[in-house]
Amino acid sequence: GLMRAARFGRVKNDLSMGFVGLPNVGKSSLTNLLAGNSHAEAANYPFCTIDPNVSQCVVPDKNFRYLADTWKPPSIVPAVLKIVDIAGLIAGASEGAGLGNAFLSHIAAVDGIFHLVRAFDADDVIHVDDSVDPIRDLETIEQELCLKDKDTLSKVIGIEKERIRKEKGIAKSSDPPLGETFESAYAKCDKLLNANVPVQTCNDFRDSEVELIRDWGLITTKPQVYVINMSQRNFIRKGSKWLPKIAEWIKAHGGGQIIPMSVEFEENLAAFKADEEAKKAFLKECSDQARELGLKGPQADVKTMIPRIIRAGRASLCLQSYYTCGPKEVRAWTIMKGTLAPQAAGVIHTDFERGFIKAEVCACADFMELHEGQPSMAKLKEKGKYRQEGKMYAMQDGDICIFMHNTTTSKKK
Repeated sequence: GLMRAARFGRVKNDLSMGFVGLPNVGKSSLTNLLAGNSHAEAANYPFCTIDPNVSQCVVPDKNFRYLADTWKPPSIVPAVLKIVDIAGLIAGASEGAGLGNAFLSHIAAVDGIFHLVRAFDADDVIHVDDSVDPIRDLETIEQELCLKDKDTLSKVIGIEKERIRKEKGIAKSSDPPLGETFESAYAKCDKLLNANVPVQTCNDFRDSEVELIRDWGLITTKPQVYVINMSQRNFIRKGSKWLPKIAEWIKAHGGGQIIPMSVEFEENLAAFKADEEAKKAFLKECSDQARELGLKGPQADVKTMIPRIIRAGRASLCLQSYYTCGPKEVRAWTIMKGTLAPQAAGVIHTDFERGFIKAEVCACADFMELHEGQPSMAKLKEKGKYRQEGKMYAMQDGDICIFMHNTTTSKKK
C-alpha cells in the first residue's frame, strides 16, 4: 500500500515530511525530538513557527551502525530524513485565517505529511478550540486540506481547456471538449474531496489518471502518517479513550498508518541526554508502572517511538538506503524504491551515472553473516555472494555497492 500512496509524488531522493496539526499539539516539540536538537522555538503559543523549520533527522539503521563498527572509518555519514515543522492550522485556513495561506504553501512544498493529533489534557497547554477532541481536530485539518484541494481543482478545468486551445490552435472563445481520462480523474477527485477523503487513499485510479493528477498539485495526494500525541500515563498503559475513536475515524477516511506516542514521555527521556544509566532506570520505572496497571510480557515494555516515526515517514515516501564502505568512509545513500543501478550511482556523482559500467554488490545481511569480522569482501567473494550487476539492476534496500564507471571529458572543438 505504501507505493500506492507515494505514486503521485516527485521522483527525487531528498524528499521531505511535514508535520501538520492544529496549534499547540506538539509539532515543534516533536520535530526537536526527532532531530535530537532544540532549534525550533517550541514555545506554547499559536503560530510560534511561521517559517517552516527544517530539521535533518538521522535515520535509525542497525545495519549501518554494524558497518560503521566493522570498518571504523574516520568519516561516518548516515542517511537523513528531512522534516519540516509547519505552523499550526486552524479552521478557515483555506480562506486565509490564521496563517492559512502561508501554511498551505508550506505544506505544498513537502512530499509527505505527519498528521499530528492531540489526545492529552493539560491545563498549561492551550487548545485552540478550548477543549480536547481529537476527532474534531482531525475533521478540521482534513476539511481544510480538502477545501484547499477543491479550490485547486476548480481551476484545473480552465487550465486544461486553455492547454487544449493552444495545442489545437483553437480560438479563445471556443469551448473545447475535455479528454475522457481527464473527465474521469476529475470526477473521482471531486467525489473524494466532497466526502472529506484524501485523494491518495483511493485505489481506483488508472495509471493514466495518476499521471494527470500528479500535475494538479493537490495536497491530499501526499502520503499521510497519523501520529497520536498522548499523555505519558496513557502511553505507558497503552490505552486512551480516544484511540479506538481515532482509529475508526481514520478507517472511515481512507485508512492510514497510526503511531501512538507521547511527547511528554519522549521529552522526559531526552532530558537525560547521554546518561544511559539514568535512561535505563527511567524506562524500567515506566515498565514497572505498566505491569502494575496489568500489562504483561512484552506489552509492558516501554520504549521510545522516535525511531519508528522516522522510519514510517521514510517508508511512506518509498525511500531506501544503499551503503558504500571503505577505510576512509562508511556512508548511507538515499534512493527511491525501484531505482536502477546507474541512477543510484548518480546520487554519488552525475559522472558515475553517465559513465556507468557495472555495480559490484552484496546484500548487507549476507555481509553480516559471512565476513568473519573482516572489513572486506574477501569471504563473500569466496562464497559467491559478491556479484556484478548491470544497468537494469533494481537496487535493493541495504545493498553494499562499489560502482565501476568510465567518464572521459569531451574534447574541445
